Amino acid sequence: MLDVAVIDQAAAAEISLDPVRARLLAALAEPGSASSIAAAVGLTRQKANYHLRALEEHGLVELVEERKKGNVTERVFQATAASYVISPAAFAALAPDPDRSPDQLSARWLVALAARLVREVGELIAGATAARQPLATYAIDSEVRFASAADRSAFADELGESVKHLVARYHDENAPNGRRHRLVVALHPSLKTPSEQAKSPDNRHEES
Repeated sequence: MLDVAVIDQAAAAEISLDPVRARLLAALAEPGSASSIAAAVGLTRQKANYHLRALEEHGLVELVEERKKGNVTERVFQATAASYVISPAAFAALAPDPDRSPDQLSARWLVALAARLVREVGELIAGATAARQPLATYAIDSEVRFASAADRSAFADELGESVKHLVARYHDENAPNGRRHRLVVALHPSLKTPSEQAKSPDNRHEES
């Protein structure tokens, strides 16, 4: 089972968003059959079987074992991933385009960038998996506590200059065997913890 899978088909996205089927997927983090998980999700075995067939049809669960019980064959399934992300590719007509209105200070543009990241990396994962090839990626996830808005602004300026110099140093437009790579750098306020929210009289989120 994968740690995370990207859903890029509209039909599979619709299936995964159904509350009952989402509960089944969660229950199938460990292998189970219709009869073994039906009660846990509040369904009859027949209903559980119906939903499992739909999930299997769209590649969200997979058969891991068949057990003979007298004249009955019990099919045991497991979710294909521990968690799922729906790619904007599943809603192609509505997918955000970060090139349409680029704005470094817009939180909504940041969301558009993140959506493109999910779509592109999801497609790359699918291609690499089909070709049985590794996919070279790199990411940094960190957190900075700024003393003031001025410090945050200075940090963003310095980070931008550093990235610009690195890109200029390593970018080779004429490399015969070169391959382009997407570089995205993001900075946004961390979500408040419950204790921080309790201390704050104003829990509104900033747009940018």
